Amino acid sequence: MTMFLPTPGDMKKRRVGLNLTQNELARLAGVSQPLIARIEAGDVDPRLSTLTKILDAFDATEKKRVMAGDIMHSPVIHTHSGSSVEEAVDIMENEGISQLPVIENGVPVGSISSDTVVRYMTESDTDKLSNMQVSDIMGSSFSTVPKDTVVSTISHLLEQSPAVLVMERGKVVGVVTQHDVMKLVHKK
Repeated sequence: MTMFLPTPGDMKKRRVGLNLTQNELARLAGVSQPLIARIEAGDVDPRLSTLTKILDAFDATEKKRVMAGDIMHSPVIHTHSGSSVEEAVDIMENEGISQLPVIENGVPVGSISSDTVVRYMTESDTDKLSNMQVSDIMGSSFSTVPKDTVVSTISHLLEQSPAVLVMERGKVVGVVTQHDVMKLVHKK
């Protein structure tokens, strides 16, 4: 039986891919940070028991990783660029949400929010705004990510945007909001 042992480069690549610092990996594996640094540099060959602890720490970290596909909402409540602003507002009110992606043929083309509608209400009369098309006032599209994007990346994107759209094969398949990420605090 042939056993695959990772090279120092493999170890570092896996650690970085899991977004772990040397210090975090050392703590999870129950070894010292300088030992992790020496192993990654190729300065020391770890004992099999040490290597097993490190690989177990990698495995445990991977199992804890929550991905976009795990927390997304689907189907995505959305509007179309040719819909009236009134129709978009109705959707937001009925669904209890403050923003909507604008999607055409599964592809995000923009967004509309209650903030945008309110801003336009101060600039034009309400009747005129109600009959305008979403395309006349929509903003830029929400950020997009694949289903296997980790929550830490999504959290950073949500600092700049109210929602993140989850894509698969070039089409929107889900949406993640700040509320979805916050709910992870309660999961055990």
